[in-house]
Amino acid sequence: MSENPALERARKYLEKYDLELVPAEHKKTTKTSAEAAEALNVELGQIAKSILFRCGDQYGLFVAAGDVKIWDKKVKALLGGGKVKMAKPEEVEKVTGYKVGGVCPFDIDERVPIFLDQSMQRFDMVYTSAGTPYSLLPISFDQLKEVTGGVIVDIEKDPH
Repeated sequence: MSENPALERARKYLEKYDLELVPAEHKKTTKTSAEAAEALNVELGQIAKSILFRCGDQYGLFVAAGDVKIWDKKVKALLGGGKVKMAKPEEVEKVTGYKVGGVCPFDIDERVPIFLDQSMQRFDMVYTSAGTPYSLLPISFDQLKEVTGGVIVDIEKDPH
């Protein structure tokens, strides 16, 4: 049986780094933070959700702890103004190459900035999607910063 192309893409990207990062597939869906936390039997905050937002023509991928709210005002401030919208499923797939429920926070269009929620640093290990709704990647915050090139931000704090 051949591997899912999205999961294979994530694995190949991670091979560039000597971090011994290996995505794992699960029988249960890991599409939402709650489903992923249940599948792994970990805290909701350990699930690193990846959400694509759009302000005008600018997209930004926000990777946040599963128990954290991403504030529109913060997204607007980071993406340069305009009306904040969560990207539609077809936009997510076009911009990231991954489908909603399996958005991997790395190996995406380099023109899309990646913002990492600083609150994930409270955990030794977080779990990101690895390209499919049945895959998760155990990764430390420092490793996540390295493989995404993301900017650390305080997602919860209102910028005004």
